Amino acid sequence: MNWNEWEVIWKRQELPVGKNADVATLMASYETKRRKQARTLWIRDITEAAASVFVAIAFSAIAINTQRAAWLIWLAVVLVLGVGAMFVRERLRAKRVRLDTSAPLTAKLEANIAELRHQRRLLLNIGLWYFAPIAAAMLLVVTAMALNVSATSVQMLKHPFVLCFLIAYVLLSGGLIVGAWLLNRRAVRKQIEPRLEELEKLQHYMLNSQDSAS
Repeated sequence: MNWNEWEVIWKRQELPVGKNADVATLMASYETKRRKQARTLWIRDITEAAASVFVAIAFSAIAINTQRAAWLIWLAVVLVLGVGAMFVRERLRAKRVRLDTSAPLTAKLEANIAELRHQRRLLLNIGLWYFAPIAAAMLLVVTAMALNVSATSVQMLKHPFVLCFLIAYVLLSGGLIVGAWLLNRRAVRKQIEPRLEELEKLQHYMLNSQDSAS
């Protein structure tokens, strides 16, 4: 699974201006951006769900050929599939709340704002439901493999070079996780929140226009 993928996804979107955006420009580009956002999220969910299945199959193959503590790897399989299930749930939820193309702009705006708020919550809590279970699954697999090493391999682990390599690997993996978490929070701040400001401004304009017309 690509831990930086979510931040990259939001970078694909045109950088939003925020509350200073021009209303006419927002109206002209709204439908194109709405469809692009929906398509991007669809790709993300399908890719992540497929990746979770692939990783689960790989872990299962390891578990089948593991003599001791194989249950740790099977637990890792459950964790990985749990993450994949989150993205399947996202697709089902998106299908349930999808509006017809003929829906009025005000309804689309309301749904779009609700969707972005939902995506903001997902990204702000991504450490809990995405990074933590994936990191835990990797730790479980490594632990199970360590419990199955031979006496000779244990002696090799005491070698300074091997120890330094293992420590560097752990630190690098931890750094990548923290870095990806920070990048996703930055995506919320730079991409999602300004786009929410744009849509809320457009929604306010549309509601005022309706009130004036009536």
